[in-house]
Amino acid sequence: MRIKLLLLLLILFSGLSLHGQNTLSINGLNEAQFIYRTAEDSLNAYFRDNFGFNLTYRNFSFGMKYVAELPKYSTQQQELMDNLDPNKLKLGWQELYASYAKDAISIHAGTTEESFGNGISFRSYHDLEFDEDHRIDGFLFRYDDDYKLKAIYGAIESPDYASKYDLMYGVDLLSPYAYGVRLGASALSLRNLGAMNNYAQRDVYSGRMQIAWDMLEAYGEYASSETYKQPGLPTSFGKAIYGNADISLGIIQLGGAYKKYDDFQYRLQDLPMANYHSETLSDALASGVDEEGWQIRSTIAISEAANLYVDYAEAWDSPKLKQMNDFYAAIDWTLGSLWLETAYSHVEKVDDASSYWQKEASPALALAFPVLGKQVQIKSEFKIADKQIFAATYKHYEPKLQLDTSVGKLSLSAALQSNWQDFDAVMDSKYWAALEAKYPIASHSDIVLFAGKEAGGKICRNGVCRYVSAFQGLKAELSTRF
Repeated sequence: MRIKLLLLLLILFSGLSLHGQNTLSINGLNEAQFIYRTAEDSLNAYFRDNFGFNLTYRNFSFGMKYVAELPKYSTQQQELMDNLDPNKLKLGWQELYASYAKDAISIHAGTTEESFGNGISFRSYHDLEFDEDHRIDGFLFRYDDDYKLKAIYGAIESPDYASKYDLMYGVDLLSPYAYGVRLGASALSLRNLGAMNNYAQRDVYSGRMQIAWDMLEAYGEYASSETYKQPGLPTSFGKAIYGNADISLGIIQLGGAYKKYDDFQYRLQDLPMANYHSETLSDALASGVDEEGWQIRSTIAISEAANLYVDYAEAWDSPKLKQMNDFYAAIDWTLGSLWLETAYSHVEKVDDASSYWQKEASPALALAFPVLGKQVQIKSEFKIADKQIFAATYKHYEPKLQLDTSVGKLSLSAALQSNWQDFDAVMDSKYWAALEAKYPIASHSDIVLFAGKEAGGKICRNGVCRYVSAFQGLKAELSTRF
């Protein structure tokens, strides 16, 4: 069906281009990645290529993406492949969409990324960092003027049953109310496939308010859900409350957030964590099941050259058995071409029911300065990780040093990190080294080479920050835009 639609649309756009070559535009992106992972029990070699393009003519647009995974590389380090699995080999047109837009009205059909408000009640998205695809295939109608209306109807492949689908449909409205104030409301239904080919139904309703004034920006949303038609289970109810505000007072900017989620967790949503590091309440509990928390933050311009950042948050469940706190503070100075930043991160989690406690504290220092006309940045971090499970205690240190610079068009990033159980083992510990090089081989093409070993987590290199899994080996990435 997709191939027939592709041929039909290509013939249509070819005919249109004969009458309007100057108005037909084509753009796209190809991303190729080769990975050689040096793990003893893995397949070692992986290749992935994404080729996507978009055609636009007057009010119409059409896009497709061809994805080849030979085989599919898992971001989970423990999911290694002893032998080639045929289910891991995938290739074909996996994304397809067509749309029409004129004035305030647009219609979109196919692979869809969309959200209602902040995504608390609904968000269809692709999380590239964690390799999670939550996009639906369906139809979207949008009216975007003073009043904003969205209506959506679509399906997404079931995570539990191959080649079968869950269903969703909903509507969202955002309207002006007063100066700088907008009110919104949404309603949607989710039909999730369960055992015996039965679909459970979840109905979600939400209302929200947005404020955008000169000194104040604020957002508040309340959502409720009702889940029924679950074989052998009673109707269940859930709710979500989230608020966020930022106020500017000259050299001081203050902000805060509050969250309360109760049995409000499903696939097509993206709940705000209300803390600096976007940490969940518990590593063993999905977000939205049972948690409440608050966050306060501030930015102070100490002088024209110095700024102070402070962020603190707490969260807990209803019986107060699970608790967490998240803290971040940093101060930076800019003196001509010299830049210096000192920072401290602290995340602590407690689960009394499981007699579990963990803490991670990370002081960091970053310095940027010119050397022979080139800007060099040095970043160092010393993570201290403590953990207690019943009476057993564990502690280790994770020091890391990174240097970023450029030579002409070539950007280089070198990192060295280790893991110590105690300071007496400093000289006996294994040190992991990694090197990444990025070079624009053409005006619209970049190649990135990585070699070495890294523990994973949030990594910032060559001006790009992302979360990566633990890795050891070689990666080669080629990105071409047209």
